[in-house]
Amino acid sequence: MVAALCLLAPPVLPAAATAAAPPAVPPGLTATEVSFRGGGGLLMHGTVLTSASAPARSPRPGIVLVHGSGTGTPRAKLMSEAVGFAREGLSVLVYDKRSEGYSLFQRSFSQLADDALGAVAALRTQPGVDPAKVGVWGFSEGGWVAPIAASRSEDIAFVVLVGANGLPPLRQQTWAVTAGLRKAGVTGSLVERAEPNLYRTIADGGMFPEPYYDPEPTLAAVRQPVLAIWGTHDLLTPPQESPPVVARALEKGGNRHYTFRFFPGADHAAHQSPDGGVTRLPELAPGYADLVGSWAGDVTAGRPPATRISGPAPTQASPTVPVNPPAWWESASMQLAALVLLVVAFAAYPVVALVRRLRRRPPVPVTGAARLLSAGGLTAVLGSFSYLFYLLMTGGKLAEPGPVVAGRPLIWLALQGLAVASVAATVLTALACRRARGSAPRAERVRLGLLLAGGVVFVPWALYWGLLLP
Repeated sequence: MVAALCLLAPPVLPAAATAAAPPAVPPGLTATEVSFRGGGGLLMHGTVLTSASAPARSPRPGIVLVHGSGTGTPRAKLMSEAVGFAREGLSVLVYDKRSEGYSLFQRSFSQLADDALGAVAALRTQPGVDPAKVGVWGFSEGGWVAPIAASRSEDIAFVVLVGANGLPPLRQQTWAVTAGLRKAGVTGSLVERAEPNLYRTIADGGMFPEPYYDPEPTLAAVRQPVLAIWGTHDLLTPPQESPPVVARALEKGGNRHYTFRFFPGADHAAHQSPDGGVTRLPELAPGYADLVGSWAGDVTAGRPPATRISGPAPTQASPTVPVNPPAWWESASMQLAALVLLVVAFAAYPVVALVRRLRRRPPVPVTGAARLLSAGGLTAVLGSFSYLFYLLMTGGKLAEPGPVVAGRPLIWLALQGLAVASVAATVLTALACRRARGSAPRAERVRLGLLLAGGVVFVPWALYWGLLLP
């Protein structure tokens, strides 16, 4: 009965993605608004830009632009690229990125690839566009998405990648944040242990989507000609390590029609940057749009170039480090359990004292070491996580760790000092408890026992997070 009702009911289509306002069109270009179905049937909206001087009857190559990371990114974000490519003779479809099914903690590269394929299908039907000459352009996160789309469809004629990463997302993101901290002068346990461990914990807790996605098998399945572009001052993708990985994967699949180009003075998006990749100007790197237009023209004219790598070598201050899934004892659930235990153990000591005072109960013997362990341990635990999450949110090329002394931010040095003091207070409190074992009330022994349990757990916890390491 239920099955029959389902067959009789009309199909329910997913909600439409929010459409941004159509972008302003510069002189010399024409704009056509289009809608299409993306992954899961989501209705999406975009704009096709074409040169107004393009011959109406001459089929043109087309290119679909695939956004980098960010939820609901409007098409206007890529207008510099869209305008530049359109002026080079391409019909360019740029669309608003989905927000449904995509967030900081949820995303699917496969679904984003289906969005791109929907855009390709829409562009292939546009008047004046040669359906056999439509390619995809993927920036940053789109550098993982565009190859997935290309590996699924022979309708895609070529692939352009900008700031693409040949490494797993978690490894790339961890490198970007630690590289930003190193650029700010930070060294030691904060960048070598604390930040990588935080990302591993976040990923294990399901709060970092697609953390261990391996792009190499997908790149090996791409048969279309590939143009890959990197700025020499890319601070978000490791620009020295990614190109060899991309080349190795393409070669493994037998694809030798790839062109790599490095643009001097350009950032992650191949835009001009006056300060080594920190600031992104609206202007594209000189020659970037011309390269895309001429390369796409050659490829779609049946002249795919052989392997070619050109441009100055990019700079990368530090290498990436593998970020493997955590063992059971360092998993997100174990970290959460340890955090709860530490907070309860350290906070219970002053809370019990306050309750006794409010009830006008007589005071119990208190040691200075116990007070220090309670206050110092609680501050070190909560303060370190607060500071690490702050660095996570302000990391990458815009890292702002605060004043740095001898390679350590002052805040981190203070937290490390509290951690050392808490360990010392644990030992002193244990000795005091042993001396007063027969004279202290039972309730006080329980309270000190819980506090000491927190102090004991704190030692390996602080070592793991680098608070007790240089």
